[in-house]
Amino acid sequence: MTSAPLARRYAILCGNGRFPILALEEARKLGDDPVAIGILGEAPPEIERLSPICHWVTIAELGKLIDICHKEGCAELMMAGQVKHVSIFSSLTPDWRLARVLFKAATKNTDSLIGGVIDELARENIRVTDSTHLLKPLLAGEGPLTGRKFTSGEEADVRYGRRIALALSGFDVGQSAAICEKACVALEAMEGTDEMLRRAASLAAGRRLTLVKASRRRQHLLFDVPVLGLASIPVLRDTNTTAVAVDAGRTLLLDKEEMLARAREARIAIVGYPPDE
Repeated sequence: MTSAPLARRYAILCGNGRFPILALEEARKLGDDPVAIGILGEAPPEIERLSPICHWVTIAELGKLIDICHKEGCAELMMAGQVKHVSIFSSLTPDWRLARVLFKAATKNTDSLIGGVIDELARENIRVTDSTHLLKPLLAGEGPLTGRKFTSGEEADVRYGRRIALALSGFDVGQSAAICEKACVALEAMEGTDEMLRRAASLAAGRRLTLVKASRRRQHLLFDVPVLGLASIPVLRDTNTTAVAVDAGRTLLLDKEEMLARAREARIAIVGYPPDE
C-alpha cells in the first residue's frame, strides 16, 4: 500500500509514548511544518519543543480538534501514538461532536470509535492520513530481526498464537496473545500488551512466554498500528518472554536499531511474519 504524499501543512495528533516524538522529529528533518495537537494526559510534554505550533485537547474535545485544524489551515491529520482504550470511561464529558460519534457507534471498540471520529473529520474536509507515513523505515521486516531464530518450542507456540491473535484482532478487542507451551495464557484487551504480559507471567509460574502480536486485517494504517519499543524490552525480560512474533510491514519498531540491539542482548528473538501467513 502506497501512502499519498502529505500536504505541506498538516497536523499530528499526539498520543502517548515515543511514536509522536519520532514522527515530529522526522517531520523536522524533512523540512515540514506540522501542527502538534497533544492529547492531555497522554502526549509527552516534549512535543512542545518539536513543533513551533502546539495545541492541547482532552480526549473529549473533538470539536476543539476540528476548530484547531481549520484555524491552522490543516486539511490533513496524522494520528501518532496510542490513547489508552480505558479512557472511554473517563469522567470527562464529551462535546456534542464526540457525543454524536458515541451515540452512533455500534460498539465502543477501537475501529468503531476511531472510525466514527474519522467520519466526523471527513465531514469537515479533514483527511486522516497513514499514521506510519513518516516512519516507514521503522516498520518490521520479515524474518529474524535479532539474529536468533525461534527454538522448536517457541515456533510451535507462535504457530498456535498467530491463529489466536489473528482471530482476536478480527473482533477488534486486542492485538496480542501470550502463549506458554502451546497453551494460551492471556489475551490483550483494554489493559494493553505490557499489563497482559505481567498477568500472563503471574499465571505461568516462571515458564517462558511467547508474545504474538497481530495487526488488524484492514487495508490502511490510519490508526491502532501495533508497536514495540525500548520500553517493551524490560517488560519482556521481566516476564520471561523469550520470543516475539510480529506482522512484517505492519508493526512499528520504535527506536528500531537500539530496541533490536537490547532485545539481542537479552536473548529475545523477534521475528517478522508476512501478515497473511
